[in-house]
Amino acid sequence: MMVVDSRPPILGNAELLLIPGVIQIMGMPALSPEITTIAQLLALPDDGMRHELLDGVHAVTPSPTYAHQVMLREMEHWIAESLEGQDRFQVLWSPADIVLGPRTLVQPDLFVVNVPPGRQVKSWADVGIPLLAVEVLSPATATRDRGAKRRIYQQAGVAEYWIVDLDARLVERWRPEDTRPEIVTDALEWEVPGSARRSPMDLPSVFTKALGL
Repeated sequence: MMVVDSRPPILGNAELLLIPGVIQIMGMPALSPEITTIAQLLALPDDGMRHELLDGVHAVTPSPTYAHQVMLREMEHWIAESLEGQDRFQVLWSPADIVLGPRTLVQPDLFVVNVPPGRQVKSWADVGIPLLAVEVLSPATATRDRGAKRRIYQQAGVAEYWIVDLDARLVERWRPEDTRPEIVTDALEWEVPGSARRSPMDLPSVFTKALGL
């Protein structure tokens, strides 16, 4: 029995036909360079995201939620009132480039810096270690804020680190020597040397304002 091969012949010099309007590219996809140093981090183009280096690990945070920003506004206002009557401490917010080690650059949501009279601050490198750092949790940052960043803040000697949990409506308060946080759900108090501290923050009302519930 004769077998007939119906496949088209293979031509050695045949040219591939290109479909008009379609570009065919073959090759490996380009990979972004790994960011492991502060110099590399600072050289990144502005993309609207928050870029940090946590012990040499590049971390990127997307834009925050509305509730996140309302909570920060309320806390910033209260901290600013707590700092009235003195000219040594300032409350600031990110974007910022706070260097806490040779391979660590962080951008806290809110932070308080110590600027004694007569000291000139010309760049973020002059800020030093914050007196207070505040991070409001989001699904993208919760593990990082409670893990790597918490350890970094404690090891750097940040006097207080507050983790604001919108879902649980509480603040986790960490100090450098703590192995467990102080959990604050009602009145948040903060003592600043030389400040005319106002009344404690009423956390339940602030959470209600931020979450609309």
